[in-house]
Amino acid sequence: MTDYRPRLADLPADDRPRERLALAGARALSNAELLAILLRVGVEGENAVRLAERLLNEVGGLPGLHRASLSDLQALRGIGSAKAAQLLAAIELGRRIAISVPEERPMIKSPADAANLVLYELSGFEQEHLLVILLDTRNRVLGKPVEVYRGSLNTSLIRVGEVFREAVKVNAAGVIVVHNHPSGDPSPSPEDVAVTRAIIEAGKLLDIEVLDHLVIGQQKFVSLKERGLGF
Repeated sequence: MTDYRPRLADLPADDRPRERLALAGARALSNAELLAILLRVGVEGENAVRLAERLLNEVGGLPGLHRASLSDLQALRGIGSAKAAQLLAAIELGRRIAISVPEERPMIKSPADAANLVLYELSGFEQEHLLVILLDTRNRVLGKPVEVYRGSLNTSLIRVGEVFREAVKVNAAGVIVVHNHPSGDPSPSPEDVAVTRAIIEAGKLLDIEVLDHLVIGQQKFVSLKERGLGF
């Protein structure tokens, strides 16, 4: 006997993702149910929720979906070009919401405040990116974080002066350095600590304070200043 896979239309109204969203709100839905709303329809033998569950399992959950390319998604059974485009569009909208800066410039009061500006974006990259958050004298953010380096973090490769190029242009009083670990583990490496020390010394020469260096993993981060590493 083959497994019975009901269509979404055959399920009780309370079990249908769109109806559940209307009744209980988006936060009440599982990841698979939210994806099912984007996918709209399933494939033979799988309704949209089952298809979404399989998709998440095959790509490695939400982190894997975040990193997946158009071709990666299209290679999955039941995910054609239209569904793949819909998913990537939704992910990109989420990214833009996460990095959008309101009219009133946010003030950085803690490492978490700084991490929240870049956590969503950096946790999806497959190679290291180093960004600099520029701050005024009241620790308010001066525009969008600036990317200054891409690749393995190494003191022999990074030109420390590049870290401060934009800070000098906008007369920033301080900076917070942020980079990601594609492995997902934000534990600082010896190279991270060495780079931090070099950046702090350069900042002293320019009279620009380095307030922190954050390492971003999969939806988590480490503050080198909180751990006393390099500071």
